[in-house]
Amino acid sequence: MGALFGKSRKTQSRVTDHDKAVLQLKQQRDKIKQYQRRIEQTLERDKQLAKKLLQDGKKDRAKLLLRKKKFQEQLLQKTDGQLENLERLTHDLEFSQVEIQVMEGLKVGNAALKKINEVLNVDEVERILEESREGIEKQKEIDDMLTGALTEEDEDAVEAELESIIQEQMPSLPEEELPAEPELELPDVPEEP
Repeated sequence: MGALFGKSRKTQSRVTDHDKAVLQLKQQRDKIKQYQRRIEQTLERDKQLAKKLLQDGKKDRAKLLLRKKKFQEQLLQKTDGQLENLERLTHDLEFSQVEIQVMEGLKVGNAALKKINEVLNVDEVERILEESREGIEKQKEIDDMLTGALTEEDEDAVEAELESIIQEQMPSLPEEELPAEPELELPDVPEEP
């Protein structure tokens, strides 16, 4: 029961200083965008008010409003530059986090590869491969015995028996010699002149 209602243990936050910095930059970016929207609304109002003042014949007041409008336009340009810098910095920070993760992955992979290479050496691998070959050959011999495969001597015996069966099945040839057939003489064929 104490675990349910007792003091909770503090867990370590997974939010890093890097994450906080990126968050602050993004919050600042959002504030600048809000500021820009307010300036743009003010610019539009001042422009309309200056037109109305000119129609009412208040040229000096209209001129003053247009100066204010020009100043705010310059502020708007400055905020654009600041906004661009914030965006660039935010992207750089986020990308640096990716680079750090890649480097950490490479370190872990390199360490694991070194450990594997320490365990395995070329002589050990050759010895294991040789043992594997011997095991495969032994297994093949056992398989041949179990499946009834024939040895070379057995194969020779089978060939000899096959040859004797072929000899038995052939018709027997007479033992006396046949008289030779007389050779036929062919008439001479005249050659062409």
